Amino acid sequence: MCGRYAASRKPEDLVGLFDVQKWEPEEALAADWNVAPTKDVYAVLDRPEKGSDDPGPVRQLRTLRWGLVPGWAKSPDMGVKMINARAETVHEKSAYRKPFAARRCLLPADGYFEWVTGNKELDLEQEGKRKRPRKQPYFVTPADGGVMAMAGLYEFWRDRTRADDDPRSWWVTCTVVTTAAGTGLLAGATGEADAGPQSLADIHPRMPLVLTPDRWDAWLDPARTDPDEVRALLAPPPAALLRAYPVSTEVSNVRNNGPELVEEIAAPEEPTLF
Repeated sequence: MCGRYAASRKPEDLVGLFDVQKWEPEEALAADWNVAPTKDVYAVLDRPEKGSDDPGPVRQLRTLRWGLVPGWAKSPDMGVKMINARAETVHEKSAYRKPFAARRCLLPADGYFEWVTGNKELDLEQEGKRKRPRKQPYFVTPADGGVMAMAGLYEFWRDRTRADDDPRSWWVTCTVVTTAAGTGLLAGATGEADAGPQSLADIHPRMPLVLTPDRWDAWLDPARTDPDEVRALLAPPPAALLRAYPVSTEVSNVRNNGPELVEEIAAPEEPTLF
């Protein structure tokens, strides 16, 4: 799954990387090292420019709210539960079927966080010596230090309680597409079982669907509407393109924010009994 990620890149950098043609400086976001659901996030999408005579799609960098609210929802509260869309069923679920067909986006990130419960922690819980096992957060990021482009969907929702000319009458929200975590060796992994997680599957059974640059244009193309054709793009990148390392448990508190949250720490110590 994807429940937290880091996004610190400046919009100017994203504009160049993704060949963005339009973005509004007033929508600029501060660097966020602990992005959580319902926060505003950057999304890259291809869509006709509002008010333009040209009906063709324009690549835009937009600010959306994380947590997709279907157009038919009675309340935006539904978005809290719709932060992820499973790649295996995204083309058939009522909330995602239409966005999957024509409203796809890329969600730029430095990487994402996932939490692991160590085997010894689980043993302690089962023995009754620890009521709640401690989870160690890991940061998964491109091995080359580049930007991670997560596959996403976006949708529009009309707030009928507001007047038509109220700029807050429309919500634009998004979700992260997820897939089964890969079992291939991560960058820097040795294959030794006692050397920490060696694959993404060792960390969590799910992962955000990360798209390599050769698939960006096809994924964003709103004219590509055939479900089978689009589903063919939903293949995770080679495991060796990503690395994972332990980070401070401070990231577990959404109120904490700062570059120190993605700094690598020493291998987690064995739990201490009191």
